[in-house]
Amino acid sequence: MSAGAVGRAHPRLEGREKVTGTARYAVEYPLDDVTYGWAVPAAAVRGRITRIDAEPALALPGVLAVLHHGNAPRLSPDVDPELYLLQEPTVHYRGQFVAVVVAESIEAAREGARHVRIDYDTQPHSTVLTADHPGLYRPDKVNPSYPTDTAEGDFDAAFAAAEVQVDATYRTPAYHNNPMEPHATTAQWRDGQLLLHDSNQGSTAVQAAMAELFGMPRESVRVISAHVGGGFGSKGYAKASVVLAALAARHVDRPVRLALTRQQLFGPIGYRTPTIQRVRLGSDADGRIAAICHDAISQTSMITEFAEQTAVYTRSMYAGPHRRTTHRLARLDVPTPFWMRAPGECPGAYALESAMDELAVACGIDPVELRIRNDPAVDPDQGHPFSSRNLVACLTEGARRFGWADRNPRPCARREGRWMIGTGVAGSSYPARARAAAATATALPDGGFVVRINATDIGTGARTALWQVAADALDVPPERVRIHIGDSDLPPAGVAGGSMGTSSWSWAVVRACQELRDRLGHHTGELPADGLTVEAHTADEIRAQRPMARYAYGAQFAEVRVDADTGEVRVSRLLGVFAVGQVVNPTTARSQLIGGMTMGLSMALHEEGVLDERYGDWVNHDLATYHITACADVERIEAYWVPEEDPDLNPAGVKGLGEIGIVGTAAAIASAVRHATGVRVRDLPIRLDKLLGVSELA
Repeated sequence: MSAGAVGRAHPRLEGREKVTGTARYAVEYPLDDVTYGWAVPAAAVRGRITRIDAEPALALPGVLAVLHHGNAPRLSPDVDPELYLLQEPTVHYRGQFVAVVVAESIEAAREGARHVRIDYDTQPHSTVLTADHPGLYRPDKVNPSYPTDTAEGDFDAAFAAAEVQVDATYRTPAYHNNPMEPHATTAQWRDGQLLLHDSNQGSTAVQAAMAELFGMPRESVRVISAHVGGGFGSKGYAKASVVLAALAARHVDRPVRLALTRQQLFGPIGYRTPTIQRVRLGSDADGRIAAICHDAISQTSMITEFAEQTAVYTRSMYAGPHRRTTHRLARLDVPTPFWMRAPGECPGAYALESAMDELAVACGIDPVELRIRNDPAVDPDQGHPFSSRNLVACLTEGARRFGWADRNPRPCARREGRWMIGTGVAGSSYPARARAAAATATALPDGGFVVRINATDIGTGARTALWQVAADALDVPPERVRIHIGDSDLPPAGVAGGSMGTSSWSWAVVRACQELRDRLGHHTGELPADGLTVEAHTADEIRAQRPMARYAYGAQFAEVRVDADTGEVRVSRLLGVFAVGQVVNPTTARSQLIGGMTMGLSMALHEEGVLDERYGDWVNHDLATYHITACADVERIEAYWVPEEDPDLNPAGVKGLGEIGIVGTAAAIASAVRHATGVRVRDLPIRLDKLLGVSELA
């Protein structure tokens, strides 16, 4: 590609539409004769529905129907059990959707939901994850398809012989996705065709799931996701809202809008599982690791097995000849966990990077230097060469920018009035993947170009990045290019997730544009009225890639202040430096990295799903009680990247950066708190009660 648009800062193409309110989201498209759906959650943890009395709801003005397992349209039972909704009386967890009220107004639907009477035959339940849960077992794989356990060398013998040993257990609570736009759908049936305006991270996958559920050809289902107000993994596949809306629309034979409430996002649409992680590190006195072991415990539901890949982060991050990782899972009467920004890597990094800080303290070595000493030459897990590995560059550049050299390593050494001040660091990595996609590129008679691909912009700026990539691949000014995304009628593409959206989609876009340029070079005469179109598919090219370890890397640095009297923690400064390949658009890239670090700050200090074992539900299921980072919590946050060219990635040379920002942030903050106070918090979040009395340590 010629230099030009890629690498230049550019505002989002749809920015004006969003700030003026003209961008249409899933339940904002104008429709005639539209109705409204309201989901009814189960009030039992485990059992069966014995009676549903819909009459009080149906008696209300404006209520049209109450759908439940006794009258809902039938779905295919051989698809995803998470989507097999309103088909059977079994209740698998509290909050599972068991009915839908359809009404002429959203107010009537909400009131109708309050009047649906449901009786249950309840059974004993188990909802709390413990390290000694009797149901712990070894799953066949961990998300998405990693081996459950790995082992190289003799960890037990090497750890026992190590001069310095760290053996610590770290815990993270349940975390909940809370995108600005909730899970929402507008569904309508037209002559046997299903049209869905849906908030998701990939309408190709949603189209496939809905076609299977309703026993229809894929081409009979169209899913439009032109604008999506965030997802963070929770919208990676079809979820409850799209199924419920489609069922309701078929039942009443009118369009149905259905948006889940904020409270209904806590569970049924997925969440990050709680984790219990034991990390053991054995090294010589100089901090060179000989033995490393990471044992992870998490939970899943009775419906579907989802095993978060928590310990996978440790497999490739640092060197050490004797290694072991394990995952164990407990099936509980809870909703199924699912993706949340940087699944596996995020909680796994908190444990490993915290343990690395503990090892640095035990060895009396600077924590930046410790990581540099243990930087591997090849992938410790698979033995493959790295396509590029610039973790050391991130650490050294971050240390320079942060002023790390002036740090006093002694804890409790710096104080300003009541505030105890400390600094911490953590490394981070995230896989640089790509998945097959297709795209078309069209040359128009007026000199313009149109590029089509079913990518999804969930607020990351993907639409703009692809537009820039296309312009350079066509070697034309960006103003001559239009980009169409977010519609299952377009060439298929994978989800906006796994930090592989831009890498996957740009691959197809580049190949389509390159082929179009070649065709134009051999074309004579005028173009046809509808233009000249070519289509590119990348599956074969991606499969042909040689085996290599492909990762993005980063280093996060944090400065915190801790009130010696109250234990209040304030993050004065967050700084991250990243190696993420070619940065297509610095404006949106920096936004993504800052957003990830902000979520990491929220993880470190605020977020915690508190489960009431009696009711099998989170008691803090709204944004008044489930605390997240607010603007006042982010005092100073900086994101930078090092120049990086990696020819073994994809034609655009991008690695993806939507998730790496969160990966090491919580560990850096936790280590900074330890440096400030001398107190190591191994179970997040870092609440006031865990730091009370720190003034006595100063």
